[in-house]
Amino acid sequence: MLVRGLDWYFVAFKEQFRRGDQGAFELVMFLSLGHFFGIYNPKQLADFLGIAPQRLYSELKAWSLYRLKKVLFHFMVKQAAEALRPILAKSAATHSRAGITLAVDNSVIDRLGRLLRCTWRWYSGRAKKVVNGQELLGIVLTVQGWVFPLHLLFVSKQGRANTDKPSLLISMFKQLVEAFRQEGIDITLFPITLDSWYASQDLKHKLHSLGFHKIIVAGKSNYVLTIEGNKQDAASWKKTLKLRQNQWGIEVPACRKKALSPTFGKIVVFFYLKRTTKTYYLMDMSQIPLRGAEIRHIWKQHHLIEWFWKTLKSTFKIKEMRLQQEGLYTGLVIKILAYLLALRLKAQRAFSKASITQIMRKIQRNYDLQTLLKQHFHLPYLITPPQNGT
Repeated sequence: MLVRGLDWYFVAFKEQFRRGDQGAFELVMFLSLGHFFGIYNPKQLADFLGIAPQRLYSELKAWSLYRLKKVLFHFMVKQAAEALRPILAKSAATHSRAGITLAVDNSVIDRLGRLLRCTWRWYSGRAKKVVNGQELLGIVLTVQGWVFPLHLLFVSKQGRANTDKPSLLISMFKQLVEAFRQEGIDITLFPITLDSWYASQDLKHKLHSLGFHKIIVAGKSNYVLTIEGNKQDAASWKKTLKLRQNQWGIEVPACRKKALSPTFGKIVVFFYLKRTTKTYYLMDMSQIPLRGAEIRHIWKQHHLIEWFWKTLKSTFKIKEMRLQQEGLYTGLVIKILAYLLALRLKAQRAFSKASITQIMRKIQRNYDLQTLLKQHFHLPYLITPPQNGT
């Protein structure tokens, strides 16, 4: 089972590194595999092998930052395209049931070191306060409950180019549209979901100009909305609007209204009862207003990007990877490869009902890391470390 996954691993990824250093390529592969055996960074791998960690760090410096970002981007796109093609060949009803969306969100990785790139003061939604760390802006594809990262970018507060997140987001979507076009897929047909603080009327028009027609944004209580000639904030509308049962095939009480917002322009707002205790609302910024059931169905997939961030942090322990300078993206490549290998294994029948953590435990019970190193990798200085330990 694991061997089959490793075969795919090398065939799919080696093409991207065919002009690179073979040793550095295999080291990245092995570090990714090490996550399934409780090894989350080069220092832990060096301790496992009984060699000096400087040997591994020097190998990981073989690539340029540009090359790393390019390889990571193209590899993520190809894996997502591979998952999409079988579904897109079927009917529109199948597309809808698959829950295909492009979810946008950011996550803050707590950091203390001053030598790590892109470490600034950011607001953390988890901590509910400003913390020191790295902010990772991401776009993921959700399909049939699976999450495929498409574009991940560390955000900086300094630089020559635009550093505000809406501008970065438009640039990321431009790259994705072109990359998927080369794969024969038009991703502008898929809806976008994002939090309200990214959105604006300007962002809405720019996304429309790229060809995206369906945009669903989470609402905030302090936004002012004009509905049927009356103007008040969303918190007041939640109290005054009457939610109705059995609207458009929705299982919870809901209400859909056309509105005018000074921030977003003409929109459709969709109020519904969340978990029977709290009224929540979404803003439909699509070119053609969507039905309430469709708005609700699209937004149901958005929580998966939160699950993705939690998986990177808790299961793959991205915080433990502390590579300096260009190592910022080297570490990200390693973590994403480990995550995609886990998805590949989960697609197998033996692991289909297991979580990623359960897959890792099963692999640790059934395989030996040293044996896998000797059978599938060609790194002599790792397999047989020098006698003096240097």
